[in-house]
Amino acid sequence: MSLLLDGKQCALNIEAQLKVKIDALRDKGERLPKLVVILVGTNPASVSYVTNKAKACTRVGILSEIIQLPEISSEAAVIAEVQGLNADPSVDGILVQLPLPKHIKSKNVIETIDPDKDVDGLHSVNVTKLVMNERGFVPCTAKGVVTLLKAYNVPLEGADAVVLGRSQLVGRPLAQLLSNENATVTVCHSKTRDIPRHTSQADIVVAAIGRPKMITLDYLSPKAVVVDVGINKVDDKLVGDVDFEAAWNVVKAISPVPKGVGPMTIVTLLENTMDAYTWKKEHHG
Repeated sequence: MSLLLDGKQCALNIEAQLKVKIDALRDKGERLPKLVVILVGTNPASVSYVTNKAKACTRVGILSEIIQLPEISSEAAVIAEVQGLNADPSVDGILVQLPLPKHIKSKNVIETIDPDKDVDGLHSVNVTKLVMNERGFVPCTAKGVVTLLKAYNVPLEGADAVVLGRSQLVGRPLAQLLSNENATVTVCHSKTRDIPRHTSQADIVVAAIGRPKMITLDYLSPKAVVVDVGINKVDDKLVGDVDFEAAWNVVKAISPVPKGVGPMTIVTLLENTMDAYTWKKEHHG
């Protein structure tokens, strides 16, 4: 019998803890943490993500604001919005919803965000801190995966972990996080020869490649703890990168899609916003 890594339940537990902390701040009459999301254009997936983030903020008591800019906004206009939020002491976290329209260079916008408000963990200062194993912000999905593994007491130290995918949002930061937890990490990607040779030996397999049900049972061993980051639409149904039905009850543990990593990504954004708030108080009182 496989253990189900229930991201939805884990996220609800973390939300409950955050709500207690924020209720205590409200009771004391203190300023509440605030997250601002900049959304450029009307990409339906982005609108849906942003709405879910705002709802999650409301559930725990974090203040949130969505700044919606037209698709035709210039890069300079988006950067000006970010600079205004950097200067606003009531704003703790800034998130620029990706992808941005093609005429805007994401890197230029992200590098404008104050690293202390960069709750998405994409600014080069925070990327460096992750590599140096120093306190900073880590991309939400990568951190959410590690939080989920820890919630189920999956041993990370000394574990053989394989991360499938090397994106800046998930694969690379996750490989670094697992390495910081003293796991031995292999990163596989589209140019890797014989991926099953790596995954079939692994204690932990994280799939973040964006190919529906690519990881079949041939890739996995019964000792594997499998985390599926993939969200793919097939015939109007959401499926992961792992063939869940084939792996279920064969592997040691597995996360479902949906209700696995998705809720962990959003709750990690809330945690990062709370950290931005508390770290600021540490510095400025």
